[in-house]
Amino acid sequence: MALIKLVFLAALAMTAFAANSLLCRMALVETDITPAAFTFWRLASGAVILMLLVVMRNHKPLQEGNAISALALFIYAAGFSFAYISMTAGAGALLLFGAVQITMISWGLLKGERMSALQWGGFLLALVGLILLLLPNAAVPQLSSALLMITAGIAWGVYSLRGKGAKLPIEATAGNFIRATPMAVVLLAFFWPDNTLQWDGIAYAVASGAIASGMGYALWYSILPHIAAIKAATLQLSVPVLAVIAGWLLLNEAITLRIALSSGLVLGGVALVIWIKQHKA
Repeated sequence: MALIKLVFLAALAMTAFAANSLLCRMALVETDITPAAFTFWRLASGAVILMLLVVMRNHKPLQEGNAISALALFIYAAGFSFAYISMTAGAGALLLFGAVQITMISWGLLKGERMSALQWGGFLLALVGLILLLLPNAAVPQLSSALLMITAGIAWGVYSLRGKGAKLPIEATAGNFIRATPMAVVLLAFFWPDNTLQWDGIAYAVASGAIASGMGYALWYSILPHIAAIKAATLQLSVPVLAVIAGWLLLNEAITLRIALSSGLVLGGVALVIWIKQHKA
């Protein structure tokens, strides 16, 4: 794959990932759609687009994936939506990303992986960055929302660990989206008295599910074989930064000193762990 094309596609994939935070926040701020409805439409539309991609590849939609991974995907999607009721796009993306990476690093430690002193320093920096973001302050998200986003991040970390090394990642993602959609139907039914059909909000959710999630994941998996592991992992550090900038430009969300400092600590700490780990391998 030509370098210019690879760089363009990678940038497009990272933009799609960051767009999930922005689209969810915009839907909840600018429309009357509920988090439960957003979760349903996001998963359902993602399932449809991924199923079509799988069929076009001459595979069966449910041949990959499993119920446990689908449950982790659902917990991530639901926690993500409910958390964004009262937090900015940038803060949410940072909490989500930090929780995902810390979950995956912690799993490695539990499996017996060893970290150097510098890696432990990076790991602690990332933790300090998350704690700093959660300290009481008027600009900091409500604790309940922050805990929901951290839960979403842990669930996504579990989902990522379970899908690591999948031979057919697009097919596995499609199977898990399809299996997670009925769970979202139950969630929607539970909150139905508070829900109405908000077409503008549904449009945001479908854009998040079909384009930013479904097509974004398919694009990412298609270029992943052409990117070295360290570059792929480091590249994803750009997602929270893009979300912060997009929130500032499109939603007038302030970039506070605390957000900037937390971002530097979390992303810098995770980058240190990843960089050293890949160079030790």
